[in-house]
Amino acid sequence: MSQVVESTEVMTLEEAAAFLRVSPEAVMRLVVQQALPGRQIEGQWRFLRAALADWLREKSGKAVLLSQAGAFADDESLAELRATIYKERGRPEVEEN
Repeated sequence: MSQVVESTEVMTLEEAAAFLRVSPEAVMRLVVQQALPGRQIEGQWRFLRAALADWLREKSGKAVLLSQAGAFADDESLAELRATIYKERGRPEVEEN
């Protein structure tokens, strides 16, 4: 059974922008980058207040990767993996000037 969401929890593009205190254009840039949760319904964007609040609390993808980077510091297979990736790309790992 699906859960019914109160109408005050569903926001338009303009309401979402006001909630985030940014322009509607900034919200759309984030939506296009698939960084911000939203749905387009019959040509109009809708956002859940709770989803936007959760998004604000999340760590960025970059922050998550950086927090995990130390876990790979002692991984001896990374150099071989990196060399294989660059070989398959057909370019050197370090660009020569």
